[in-house]
Amino acid sequence: MEDLYEILEVSRDATQADIKKAYRKLVKEYHPDAHPGDKDVEEKFKTINAAYSVLNDPEKRARYDQFGTTDPNSNPFGGMGGMDLGDLFGDLFSQAFGGGFGGFSSSSRRQSSPNAPRRGNDIETLVNVTLLEAMTGVTRDINVMKWETCQHCSGTGAKPGTKPETCSRCKGTGQVRQTQQSLFGQFVSITTCPDCHGTGKIIKEKCDECEGRGQVRKKHKLEVKIPAGVERNMRLRIPGAGEAGTNGGPAGDLYLIIDVGLDANFERSGADLHTTLILTYPQAVLGTEAEIKTLDGTLEKISVPAGTSHGQILKVKGKGMPKVNSKSRGDLYAHVFIEIPTKLTDKQRELIKSLADEMKAPVSENKSGFTDWLKEKLFS
Repeated sequence: MEDLYEILEVSRDATQADIKKAYRKLVKEYHPDAHPGDKDVEEKFKTINAAYSVLNDPEKRARYDQFGTTDPNSNPFGGMGGMDLGDLFGDLFSQAFGGGFGGFSSSSRRQSSPNAPRRGNDIETLVNVTLLEAMTGVTRDINVMKWETCQHCSGTGAKPGTKPETCSRCKGTGQVRQTQQSLFGQFVSITTCPDCHGTGKIIKEKCDECEGRGQVRKKHKLEVKIPAGVERNMRLRIPGAGEAGTNGGPAGDLYLIIDVGLDANFERSGADLHTTLILTYPQAVLGTEAEIKTLDGTLEKISVPAGTSHGQILKVKGKGMPKVNSKSRGDLYAHVFIEIPTKLTDKQRELIKSLADEMKAPVSENKSGFTDWLKEKLFS
């Protein structure tokens, strides 16, 4: 069995963030939509998703790290050559104490049936939204590729009119047991049945549609609702929209990974928004009632106090982003930018020179002198 960490190309001490980053990189590289008709890519894509479904779950990952498997019914001592310690200790105690510890017999040990219902894999897909769509919420049609039960053979994998047969070697258990003798008595090794590869069934005539897999990969179009307030890298779960289960097991889940685009006029910080408010020098000095455009296009009045300086931040309460599943909203912060005119009429120049004389501010006689002085005062 290929190592799950090698599949995702990460080290065993990788953080959850490292695993998620590696997974997204591989999903983009091996997505079947980018390689139509390539069966090897489809298999690789499925393997990547299966590995991620384990390593992204802390509980499953811990079990895998400890035992090399996530199956709760598997032998946790599989690293010891598949030795069934129940049989080993059962034989030892039976020899030493006349069978008084028969409770260790392998007959009481539960085996995981290859025909037991199994839940389908979870899948992920990236959904891009604009900042405005993240504010208002949006309904989006998306396409996802996923494995589903083959309708041609009803999931049996066998050609219609035929059915799988119980494997004669393992009697349908999917496992073969070999009893061996050691210095401590007998022990049992359990391995996957080489004839049926652990399925417990033999398909002599395979279904033409799924080639004996019992599942086919198809593109599905889904309508999904993105709630207002979503943030970048947020994961939204859609129960039962993942890959189909096997043997009557439930389907997995679909996770939407949200990517929120940048906006030319607004910057987001959590639920708050930041934008620029451009003022003239007289407005900043004397104060004014200005209008500022919000993300959704509405105009909000904002009071600019006299003596407002360049870079000062003014707040418009409750005009930021909504919070997911909440009635509260963030705030809108306006960063003041004082605009310095570069072209003046003769009258404007005379008025500004009079102001400079009144303020005893030395200015140059050239046309850009006062502008340079004002810029130095405001921005130094």
